[in-house]
Formats: sequence, C-alpha cells, structure tokens
Amino acid sequence: MSGTPRVLIVEDEAAIRQFVRLALEADACQVIEAATLADGLARAGEGGLDLVVLDLGLPDGDGIDFVRAYRAWSEGPVLILSARVEENRKIDALDAGADDYLTKPFGVGELRARARALMRRRPRGEELPPVIEFGEVVVDLSRRQVLRRGEPVHLTPIEYRLLAMMLAHPGQVLTQRKLLADIWGPSYVESSHYLRVYVGHLRQKLEDDPAQPRHFLTETGIGYRFQVTP
Repeated sequence: MSGTPRVLIVEDEAAIRQFVRLALEADACQVIEAATLADGLARAGEGGLDLVVLDLGLPDGDGIDFVRAYRAWSEGPVLILSARVEENRKIDALDAGADDYLTKPFGVGELRARARALMRRRPRGEELPPVIEFGEVVVDLSRRQVLRRGEPVHLTPIEYRLLAMMLAHPGQVLTQRKLLADIWGPSYVESSHYLRVYVGHLRQKLEDDPAQPRHFLTETGIGYRFQVTP
C-alpha cells in the first residue's frame, strides 16, 4: 500500500460512522461514507479502496450480501463491525469473504490496529471492473443491475447470487456441492435439483438459446461453468 489509504465505511448509524471516520482519519486515511448497502456497493464500484469497514445490519439488506457482491470483482480487505455476537453470524460473514470481525462496542485503539493490520496484510491489487458483459447482457455488480438488450432483467435474490458467484469465477468449473453450500447452505449440498432449476432460470432469462447455452455451461456429473466468450 502506498500513498493515502482510502477506506469506505458502510454503516447506517451516523454516530458510529463519525466515530469510525475520526478514528481512521487519525491514521491519515481518506474516508468515504455510505449509509446503505446499495450506496456502499456503488461507492465500492468506483474502485481504489484499501479497506471496507462494513456493518452487517443495513436498512436495505444484509451486509453479508455486500461482501458476496464485492468479492465478485475485488479481493480488497473487509472488516465487519456488528452488534451481533452469535458465532454463526461471524462464520457466515467470514465464509462469504470478510477478512476480520469486530463486535460492537469496540475501542478506537483496537479498530485502528485491526484496520492497519488488514491494509498491511492485503495491499490493494488489481480489481476486475464491476461491469461484466457477455452476449447481449450487461451486469453491473456494484448496482446489482442486469440488462439484456438494454432492458432490465428481473432476477430473484437466489438467481442473482448464483449469477454473481458464477461471474466471479469465469472459466472455472464450480462443483454442485460448492454452489449449493454457498448459495443455499451446507444442509442443501445433496439437493442438486435446486441447482438445475435455477441454472435453467438463468439460461431462460440471459441466453439467446436456452436449449443450447453458450455462457452457462453444464460440466456433466461435476457442476457448472460460466464462459464469457463462446
């Protein structure tokens, strides 16, 4: 990391945002603020971040959904702040791609130390653009928007999560077990019929010929693969 570190705070409580901002500015960070999941993703989509400090309880969605979406184009460090102390919430956040977890209330010294450690350990690298195009489809991951031939495509939350996960691994075969565990949960790893149905939905909505898909490909007996260019 070189120059002035850029940190995005995604937190709906103004008092906590101010507390975190002042703490990080004391370490000479440039701080950007967002109060909602949607605004946070839009600001993250502008790029150039060294750290995201993220609350889990946002007014328009779960912070874990932010992490999943952000991981589709960035490996930058994410520090979770949350009043929720349940172990499974921490595990879910870390499994989604967060790097560290700080439970509220917390001290300014620990916040600054954890932020410095994450930025030191995970220096900012190259990021993929949050806008991905294939065929006649444009996906803006930072705005959670999908267009086909210029028209909005409605995807259910599960369809969108499946799409984002496949876009995050272009050309890679994702096993059925991994997709089922990451999207539906570990108890669904044998429910391959769920996956067939939802991949079918993506093909119907996004492929030119769903019967002969060019982008959402089946790897027989293994899983699925997203291919940008046929």
